[in-house]
Amino acid sequence: MEQMIPLTIDGVHVEVPAGTTVLEASRQAGVKIPTLCYLKDINQSGSCRMCVVDTGARAFQAACVLPVSKDMVVKTSTPELREARKTVLELILSNHDKKCLTCVRSQSCELQKLCLDLGVENGDAYAGSVNHYDVDDVSPSIVRDNNKCVICRRCVAACDKVQKVGVIGPVMRGFKTAIASPWQLHLSEMACVNCGQCITVCPVGALHEKDDTDTVWKYLSDPEKHVVVQPAPAVRAALGEEFGLPMGTSVTGKMVSALRRLGFDKVFDTDFAADLTIMEEATELVDRITNNGVLPMITSCSPGWIKYCEHYYPEFIPNLSTCKSPHEMEGAMVKSYYAERADIDPKNIIVVSVMPCTAKKFEAKRPELSNGGFPDVDVVITTRELARMIKEANIDFGKLPDGEFDDLLGESSGASVIFGATGGVMEAALRTAYEVITGEELKDVNFAAVRGVEGIKEATVKVGDLDVSVAVASSTAMASKLLESVKSGEKKYAFIEIMGCPGGCVNGGGQPIVDANTRATVDIRKERAKALYNEDQGKAIRKSHENPMIKKIYADFLEKPNSHKAHKLLHTTYTARPKYSK
Repeated sequence: MEQMIPLTIDGVHVEVPAGTTVLEASRQAGVKIPTLCYLKDINQSGSCRMCVVDTGARAFQAACVLPVSKDMVVKTSTPELREARKTVLELILSNHDKKCLTCVRSQSCELQKLCLDLGVENGDAYAGSVNHYDVDDVSPSIVRDNNKCVICRRCVAACDKVQKVGVIGPVMRGFKTAIASPWQLHLSEMACVNCGQCITVCPVGALHEKDDTDTVWKYLSDPEKHVVVQPAPAVRAALGEEFGLPMGTSVTGKMVSALRRLGFDKVFDTDFAADLTIMEEATELVDRITNNGVLPMITSCSPGWIKYCEHYYPEFIPNLSTCKSPHEMEGAMVKSYYAERADIDPKNIIVVSVMPCTAKKFEAKRPELSNGGFPDVDVVITTRELARMIKEANIDFGKLPDGEFDDLLGESSGASVIFGATGGVMEAALRTAYEVITGEELKDVNFAAVRGVEGIKEATVKVGDLDVSVAVASSTAMASKLLESVKSGEKKYAFIEIMGCPGGCVNGGGQPIVDANTRATVDIRKERAKALYNEDQGKAIRKSHENPMIKKIYADFLEKPNSHKAHKLLHTTYTARPKYSK
């Protein structure tokens, strides 16, 4: 039986399991203790001292690393504690670039909120020497500005523990301590996978995505350019958060209307290309299974995972599906099929992708993702960047009517929308592969075994006479764990889905920022995924191969899945990469 420990926090009596920290116990008591460096299950170091409490000991102690003890009496908000926390904030501000009005994180900055909550009025109370750093903006995906860094190490923990990449860490000592890459290299010179998980956990504006909104505005104002936009499945599950809607609210219709108001000539849906991806990928899987191809086949939709594979597991490159990711497929179809039907020169078409992912910015610049001298996708903006554009255009998002995608490359099935959640690509592929292999109708399209936010999920799926062993991993750390089990021979699978971010695209590096306090009590992966599964459930068509537009595009243009033409437009290659370059 679990041992329960009684204690009192600010006069509230609680009982919690042994090993619980005072910070965790305080939440059960309804007492809020301020934090800055703390990030549940990821970064618990007590280094920032914001969460100090008074337990009657000789010195204040950090609640995030202090285990409860029997009959402990904790005070969290005495005058002395409040003064100590204000002093900590003033010391941080003494070496902080305080350009809050123009900071991308203004109003979503945890440091800013702490200063407001604790009544810090003098940002220059400890004025003195200040460290100055060059901004690292060489990466196409991530900007690192150490002038705003508070040395909380949350980004370091996410990069190392969550992603097992570890390309940033503390260097120097004392006042000169900074978060940097080894040998002062740029992120773009390291084996950074551009996933942006460091951005999502940063409490301030020290890390943010490379902003491409000015480029999009420029194209939208150019009368010579025909500008097409495509939003990813996960964007509709999170965009509403930027406008005050509850987490997990699907805003597909309002998102489409907002994109039209911004001036895009066509609003297509990456979901359509997700269906296209399934047609190509499921066909490829069936071919590998029936013709002794390289197995396990591993999905290629996540650019963060692909780059991780190229850097850290190049021996698995032959296992990768040759399919381009959905938005790259959509771009390829826009500049071929759509351009032909609309009689527009591809050189005058601009494809803008709205993605939940910062790694897509890097992906769009890959030279192998092009055709006829034109990149499949010209510009990638994140969910956050789209929200900024909507606000800049003075669009009242909450009052927008529900719009509809343009039908040529906008029609989609329920299988496509779940691409945004971990396990979604696997489930969508199984819905089609089952019917391709057996020739029979799949009655129950819900593959519950591959759903959920666990880091690794396994299942054996009965497909006719075949027992197909599959696995799903999300986060590159979990990918590493899974691949090591395959390398050792411990595990054998036919098909593996890997997403670079924990929980999949719904938790991508370009999604709306969620503060540490909310992360401690709400599983954002589950809440956002609900919106996608609900949308899937509400679709009349839930299998990719039953999408009428998919049938039409093969009949009119691509001939059949994995045809020569399909391979030219929709498939690609990958390259082994070094751990760092200089």
